[in-house]
Amino acid sequence: MSSSSILIRNMILAALFAALLAISGQIAIPIGPVPITLQTMMVLLVGAILGSRWGTISVFVWILLAAVGAPVLSGGAGGIGILFGPTGGYIFGFLITAFLVGWSLERMGRNKQVAWWKLLLVFLIGSVVVINAVGFPWFLFVSHLPFSMDIFNKVFVVFLPGDIAKAVLAAILTYSLYRAMPSFSPQERVKKASKA
Repeated sequence: MSSSSILIRNMILAALFAALLAISGQIAIPIGPVPITLQTMMVLLVGAILGSRWGTISVFVWILLAAVGAPVLSGGAGGIGILFGPTGGYIFGFLITAFLVGWSLERMGRNKQVAWWKLLLVFLIGSVVVINAVGFPWFLFVSHLPFSMDIFNKVFVVFLPGDIAKAVLAAILTYSLYRAMPSFSPQERVKKASKA
């Protein structure tokens, strides 16, 4: 595959995954101030399948679409007000997570296939730690709320089982994809990048 065909392929995949990220937020379960969606799982898949560079670009495109008012966020929302509202930190946490997931897997997969448990560990860190490390303090700051265990339970703890389940499902899907289509694996991405 020539470098221009690889570029076109990556651009198409980045756009496709930005669309899938938008679709994954359309089914939202409102539970407190932060809705439950499949976007967390999709962000993990974006980073794992597209890698650090193109995964980040894909999430960035999705955020840009949201910024101009496209209904790509949870429940069909969009607009700059949502991005800088109480849940905006989670959205920006998605961008960081896509990069870190892709980057971590590229480092792990340089010379060998990434083990399932390592994939799951990266996904758990991404979905439980990174997204919430950005989103929760942002939520408190923008909402002008002090930290309390009640808020912590309502905005963080209540989502843990779902975040863990989405990380497990994303790991199963990604591992299966890597085995079925090795060209999407980090090992193959690293090989292609070194030849370019």
